[in-house]
Amino acid sequence: MSTLPLLPDSDKPKLIGIARLAAQGESMREGHNIEYFTLPTRSLLNRVVSNRSLPFTWAINPYRGCEFACKYCYARYTHEFMEMSDVDFERKIFVKQHAADLLRRELKKVKKHQEIAIGTATDPYQPAERRYEITRAILEEFARHRGLELGIVTKSNLVVRDASLLREIGLHNRLFVNLTITTVNTDLARILEPRAPRPDLRLEAVRQLNLAGVAAGVICAPVLPGITDAPHDLDALVEASANAGAKSIFANPLFLKPCSAAVFLPFLEKEFPQLVASYRERYEQHAFLPPAYGKRLSQLMAGLRAKYGIHNDYDRYARRAHPIPAEDDGEQMTLFQPQPAPKATMKM
Repeated sequence: MSTLPLLPDSDKPKLIGIARLAAQGESMREGHNIEYFTLPTRSLLNRVVSNRSLPFTWAINPYRGCEFACKYCYARYTHEFMEMSDVDFERKIFVKQHAADLLRRELKKVKKHQEIAIGTATDPYQPAERRYEITRAILEEFARHRGLELGIVTKSNLVVRDASLLREIGLHNRLFVNLTITTVNTDLARILEPRAPRPDLRLEAVRQLNLAGVAAGVICAPVLPGITDAPHDLDALVEASANAGAKSIFANPLFLKPCSAAVFLPFLEKEFPQLVASYRERYEQHAFLPPAYGKRLSQLMAGLRAKYGIHNDYDRYARRAHPIPAEDDGEQMTLFQPQPAPKATMKM
């Protein structure tokens, strides 16, 4: 006679795909309320499938999740595939295993002039990189190849660690590095991007990379209406970028997916309550702002680049996230304010 199991089977559905792989990951260490896990990975090089106009064909993200905890981050949805919450995105970081070996096998899929972007969803130089060096291993593999077109996007000055390696890659491939900087206001950056390096450190990274022979620029994305979009604030950022020797600077407005709004809107209620109604109205039905806003922003940035002598020789590598729709619906942009943007108040 068969015996009954001591415990009944769980009613929860069985995990499949990336969720199952994440559940199998081994915890490596904890610190500052952050947990790190291994992530068995079948593929590293992912073909980009998007209705948006993006300049790259392939994407690489050495880590899943991002410790920088940017309040506006659009990539939080990637943890949903692993049956995890939006908050887990910044607290449970998954380290992709055997990344360099996977890349070596998969590079044969890349055709001539197809661009590879590193850091499209999570930062390749977030704190985990200091310990696990997955990004560096990937770069060491790229250094063995010729004729590739590569772009890197990061908020971290840790990228300077790899300046010599990046220069070596650039000798035989086309390579550009973008430092994402949304504001030069350190206090504001601290509440928008709590665990990211200060803006001045990122600007210094731009300077050091260019001095080392690695082409580097700045991407200002997302531009946050009523918070970072005042013309004098953008002027200050472009001037600082020019002084740091940036080869390009590009800006795109906030792209707010529902999973991002779940974190960003409560943040607004706490830090910028006067903007909540405006944001809810404009993002309730669409993830994008009206195209007129993006057009106005582009015109402003073009004028500022001309003012400070930045020619955007590498602008195709600067477009990572928050693109604007291609068609203009005729609606006038109303979120540029003539008065200074609201000042952030630090919560101690």
